[in-house]
Amino acid sequence: MALIVQKYGGTSVGDVDRIKNVASRVKQSYDAGDRIVVVVSARSGVTNDLIGRAKSLNPNPDEREMDMLLSVGEQETIALTAMALHAIGVPAVSRTGQQAGITTDHFHTRARITSISGGDIREQLDSGKVVILAGFQGQSPEGHVTTLGRGGSDLSAIAIAAALKADLCQICTDVDGVYTADPRVVPDAKKLDEISYEEMLELASSGSKVMQNRAVEFAQKFGVVFEVRSSFNNNPGTIVKEEAASMEDVVVSGVALDKNQAQIVVGELPDRPGTAAKLFNALADAGICVDMIVQGPGTEGRARMTFTVPRDDIYRAEKALKSSFPEENKGKFFDVNEIAKVSVVGVGMRSHSGVAATLFEALADAGINIELVSTSEIKISVGVDPEDADEAARVVHAAFGLGG
Repeated sequence: MALIVQKYGGTSVGDVDRIKNVASRVKQSYDAGDRIVVVVSARSGVTNDLIGRAKSLNPNPDEREMDMLLSVGEQETIALTAMALHAIGVPAVSRTGQQAGITTDHFHTRARITSISGGDIREQLDSGKVVILAGFQGQSPEGHVTTLGRGGSDLSAIAIAAALKADLCQICTDVDGVYTADPRVVPDAKKLDEISYEEMLELASSGSKVMQNRAVEFAQKFGVVFEVRSSFNNNPGTIVKEEAASMEDVVVSGVALDKNQAQIVVGELPDRPGTAAKLFNALADAGICVDMIVQGPGTEGRARMTFTVPRDDIYRAEKALKSSFPEENKGKFFDVNEIAKVSVVGVGMRSHSGVAATLFEALADAGINIELVSTSEIKISVGVDPEDADEAARVVHAAFGLGG
């Protein structure tokens, strides 16, 4: 008898028929004698609809109230899923993130998990019930509702699997697994049988929409092996685990594309030691993650800093920096442009040369200009014009021979 955590995303529970399909899949595992925790997202489109309603009332809504609003989506789904299971003879009970003892820090809309007690989940499982847990949410130490950011249900599933020491964690979604690229952009992308935590983390942080990057980071930290698989068929998915020696034979495992990036240029900065520290401390205090960074040459005692952030963080970044640099806050101090990020990822990059040359040559042959570059041990990312993004992903994917 195994303890299994299954996570179902928004498209998997998008309507009544799909919720019935989830219930049927859960029943198969339950009838086999397994103990099941089901983590669900809000139905597809519900979160965006709630955000739209909020912004129609206030373009910059209070983040605490946004968490109170957005947590409603998952609470609807847990109740409906429990009802669907009851209808087919499976005892089930729903639990919110707070009831599951998921405690977070105080950063609303992007909270980080600090501890999980599990609440009464173990007792409910021992009594023979399936537990339906609301993903994406928890509570601050003060008892306020918090949410874990986009894709936060992935993190909820991995975290509860770690806390319960589950035998298996399945991330059930609308794709068969992790692909070498987004099949909607690159038609000949192929599914990977397995991938390392590091590669999955780099792909997720670079724009791959299969998994939330913080969920992968959490899984790696606590050794939670998980499978990304479809909720609409029983095909084997992609296993995400520790790096194996054979993985280094493949130079590049995948190409990620992120169109949700903004390039921010901050000008008129004092060209002296400490300016960069002050700038990025201000962004860190605002809870903003920065990716690619380029510092422009100083002239006449002034410098320019260029970096990228998620588009949703533009407002907070502007507010934080204008507050931190009141004397420089004039003219072209803060400028924003759209940008897309294309990344190649592979643990084999550690031991193989020529990856950057192949990447740059492929983009050059396609007439695509590179605006920014950043690298890690197993990733190279380039910033390109959003209009060139899809073509960039396709030519890079082909250049590394990743087609199925």
